Amino acid sequence: MLEARSAVCCGETGLPATVMLGGVLSGLGMAASSFTQSIVELYITAGVITGLGFCFSFQPAVTILGHYFVRRRAFANAMSSTGTALGLCVLPVLGNYLHIEYGWRGSFLILGAVLLNCCACGAVMRPLQTQRPRGPPLITHRPSLTKVDKEKKTKGFLKTVSNYVLSAIKKHMAFDQFCNNRRYCVYSIGITWMMLGFVVPLIYLVPYATAHDMEPSKAAMLLSILGVVNIVIRPPIGIIFSMPQFKGRHIYVFAAALLVNGLSNSICCIGPTFPVLVSYVVIYGLSMSLVGSLMFTVLMEVVEMSRFPSALGLLAIMESVTLLIGPPLAGILVDRSGQYSPVFYACSAVVASSAIFLMASFYYLDKKEKKQPPLPDPAANADEIVVCPYSDEPKEEFKASANGTECITSV
Repeated sequence: MLEARSAVCCGETGLPATVMLGGVLSGLGMAASSFTQSIVELYITAGVITGLGFCFSFQPAVTILGHYFVRRRAFANAMSSTGTALGLCVLPVLGNYLHIEYGWRGSFLILGAVLLNCCACGAVMRPLQTQRPRGPPLITHRPSLTKVDKEKKTKGFLKTVSNYVLSAIKKHMAFDQFCNNRRYCVYSIGITWMMLGFVVPLIYLVPYATAHDMEPSKAAMLLSILGVVNIVIRPPIGIIFSMPQFKGRHIYVFAAALLVNGLSNSICCIGPTFPVLVSYVVIYGLSMSLVGSLMFTVLMEVVEMSRFPSALGLLAIMESVTLLIGPPLAGILVDRSGQYSPVFYACSAVVASSAIFLMASFYYLDKKEKKQPPLPDPAANADEIVVCPYSDEPKEEFKASANGTECITSV
């Protein structure tokens, strides 16, 4: 059952509409790709339009989980991220089948129809709505303004608009969070650096296997095994790390899993045999399941839920830059070295270093917060009435104690 929060942010009501808009854009972009005549047109339809639709659908879907779930938020994020693993397992096989049966143009049309189902997903989202207090009635009669008053009003209006635009950019792009929230700043930098080498091994795994005379069917099976591992592991991960024992420690589990994920890339360089690569995808899949399940859970703990959409948006922009330049840099490394092994070594170093950075930074921040003296409790200095032991005096009197409290003595 959903553990719905009693209070929701004002922007939550627009999340279903945003998801449906993303479904329309991604579906139309993918369908329009089947009618393209050049690679430039394909960049626009499959890249820009479809990618924009994915952005509109993905971010609200992650955000609304934070409003639906509180205590079992880690489990909810783990279950939702299982869809990514399912797509990783099914889409390579489905894409190959559609390409053989219908060609690439037919494949784009069918995939476009599949993506339109995001509209149905957005339609079933039901955010809780709170009654907003009605404002005061509008004043219909206003005194006439002079020319000087109109000029002052115009200048004041322009100043108000400019201040509103600046504050809106700071708020909705989470720049204030990046500058003032040290945990969010550290987390954003670590995730951005991680994305430089996190996805690259998945791109070059099959070419690496086929370059060493492995059958294409066996090489494609490696990604299917990776998807199956993710599907099986993510639900129990969500159950385990939703326990109260892990509250406040998700970042360290996340960093440890990221460290294992980075170091596992070196296994590929032991040998390009099928058993070695199967052991690699199993270890990589286990650590990837942890990373994917806890990534948004940690972000929800770092920032307030009211600022989560803007924080996620800024993080997505930052990590998209490294995610975009990572594969081309790996391709340059392959072209210059003539081998795939340097790519896996480089990805191992990048991902492992980001894990060490996150772990060390959050440990330093936690240690620094513990050293800070606790804030004084106002109730400790307030006047309190305490009952003292009985005295021999027959009458009730009040005596001031050393700490400013009143002491009642009575028979």
